[in-house]
Amino acid sequence: MAMSLKSVHFFALFFIVVLLANQEMPVAEAKLCQKRSKTWTGPCIKTKNCDHQCRKWEKAQHGACHWQWPGFACFCYVNC
Repeated sequence: MAMSLKSVHFFALFFIVVLLANQEMPVAEAKLCQKRSKTWTGPCIKTKNCDHQCRKWEKAQHGACHWQWPGFACFCYVNC
C-alpha cells in the first residue's frame, strides 16, 4: 500500500533534519608557527616543562623539546 501524504511529509522532514544535524560546522583553526623559546635556558629534557614555560611566559599554545644542533631545545608554538 502507498504511504499517506502525511507520512511522506513526515519522513521527508525527518530526513532533512537528520542531514542538517550531521553536518559539521567548519572551525577556523589558527595556523601554528614554531619558534625557539626566548625564555628557556639550557638543554630541554622534559617536554612537559617546556610546554609549561611556553604557555606561562610566552603565551604560546604549547611547547615541546626538539633536536637542534648540538642538543635539544625548547620550541614554542604560537599563532602565526
